[in-house]
Amino acid sequence: MHPRLSLLALGLAFGLACAGASASGPAAVEQPRLTAQTLASGGTMPAEQARLHFDHAELHFTIDPARRHLEGEATLRFTAREPTGVLLLDLDRNLSIRTITVDGKALARDAWNNPDGRLRIRLPEPLAKGGSVRTTIRYGGQPHVARRAPWDGGFVWSHTKDGQPWIASAVEGEGCDLFWPCIDQPTGEPDLVDTWVTVPRSLAAPGNGVLVDIQDHGATRTWHWRIRQPDTYAITLNVGPFEELRGDYKSRYGNTIPMELWYLRGHEAGARALFAEFPRMLDFFEQEIGPYPFGDEKMGVVETPHLGMEHQTLNAYGNGYPKSEYGFDWLLQHEFAHEWFGNQVTNRNWDDMWLHEGFGTYMQPLYGQYLHGDMPYFAMLHDERMKLSDTSPIVSGQPRTEEAVYDPKTGPGLDIYYKGSLMLHTLRGLIGDDAFFESVRRLVYGRPDPQPGNFTPRYATTRDYIAIVDRVTGNDLKWFFDAYLYDATLPKLETTRSGDIVRFRWVTGHGEPFPMPLEVQLGNTVHTLPMADGTGELDAPQGSLMIVDPRSKVLREMPHVAAFQAWEKARKEKEQGKAGKKD
Repeated sequence: MHPRLSLLALGLAFGLACAGASASGPAAVEQPRLTAQTLASGGTMPAEQARLHFDHAELHFTIDPARRHLEGEATLRFTAREPTGVLLLDLDRNLSIRTITVDGKALARDAWNNPDGRLRIRLPEPLAKGGSVRTTIRYGGQPHVARRAPWDGGFVWSHTKDGQPWIASAVEGEGCDLFWPCIDQPTGEPDLVDTWVTVPRSLAAPGNGVLVDIQDHGATRTWHWRIRQPDTYAITLNVGPFEELRGDYKSRYGNTIPMELWYLRGHEAGARALFAEFPRMLDFFEQEIGPYPFGDEKMGVVETPHLGMEHQTLNAYGNGYPKSEYGFDWLLQHEFAHEWFGNQVTNRNWDDMWLHEGFGTYMQPLYGQYLHGDMPYFAMLHDERMKLSDTSPIVSGQPRTEEAVYDPKTGPGLDIYYKGSLMLHTLRGLIGDDAFFESVRRLVYGRPDPQPGNFTPRYATTRDYIAIVDRVTGNDLKWFFDAYLYDATLPKLETTRSGDIVRFRWVTGHGEPFPMPLEVQLGNTVHTLPMADGTGELDAPQGSLMIVDPRSKVLREMPHVAAFQAWEKARKEKEQGKAGKKD
């Protein structure tokens, strides 16, 4: 699995190091290799899975920290969209299956097989369209250990300074099948998930959604959580000697949102400072985008022995409580953005992952502008601009796995973050704030007037968003999205002069017209050239002050950026060469 680069790059972008929690990290362990099937997440959904609607998952987990062992029992209920004779699920084959029942009846061993991580269960009787089926799978073993979570997926078995277990799961890259039988696709979300997590009595097990109850068994306790329609990779297990901060946020929409922060003992000062940021972030997102999607559950954060992940209603946080030159914790803000872009609206396929990461990244400059004005907004955008690679289109138009998108050798890599964000900045300048933010609300909520209770989590594609923008603006903006999403290279502005006349011409990777209006400052006056056919001209006497795109509205090819990137690459290679000689 190619290491997941996203969070590391974001951290470096803001000049922050992951301080963790000064706890011992997971020791290296020998473990069975994952199959190619389990390593991959997403891609083309098999027809057998597409025939099923996932109604409910009841997930029972018993965690033995000393043995690094997980015992699981998953009861899954499906409704057939089309007739089917099989249940096709995903589960790491290294987790041994004990028994499988269908509608309460035990299956013979030859009724199911899991040779490569794709569990095929033959139903005793064919299931008609509209029929429902319930299967219970008992399984267990040592779940895959993440060596560098969250860049690779799995469990993190760590310890606090005083030696107590500190455990977390992070499985976005490889998928939910690392620890429970699921449909490992973005569209594989169950309508409802109940989790029961049994842990030693001295430990807590914060989870997704709302806490139903805690059952006391003497030496152990079971924490029961319930969440509606979570992303499959957003279901998480967290175990540790946590303390909890709680509060309520009075939303501008009239509802009250519970807030929870689970932190390690001894980290109270940092935790309280982070918790103080919750109301301000909620206010920003509810003003700019709309209601917090899970206000009837909670805004939750848990301290983890890895950097972070957007686990629905319980975001993983391991950033070490730093201070930032921008006045907010970048990791908390980024992961929280995914409650809107990722958890409320989910891409139908990993090929559309920029809908999560591009919008999520753009929320940081917007938040800087909300807090402190234009300077941090443009500073963050400039930092993003210097990190573009422009080697692969953001969207291929074909079903893709998570790895194929995130690996820069096969896909756009970090451009889904930075280029996605900068494209949204350009779109906002083109269509104006009113149309832009209406298009975002329609994408996120499926309507322009969201209120608590009038929307549910939804799926979307790149084409869906393009259609929304076209509908909101009344214009066909295919030319815009073709250039920024389906071309690898950025639009290039060619400039020529003939006497006092300066001519401008847009050139795109696909060679089609690019009617992007262009602002040019001449002296103290800003002129807007319509560029309706991709060209325009301006009478600019020789020697006069001329600034092209003075407000940096348009994402375009910039020679000085390419020159700097080449210099920086050469510098790093030279430094690495010197370090290699010393070794």
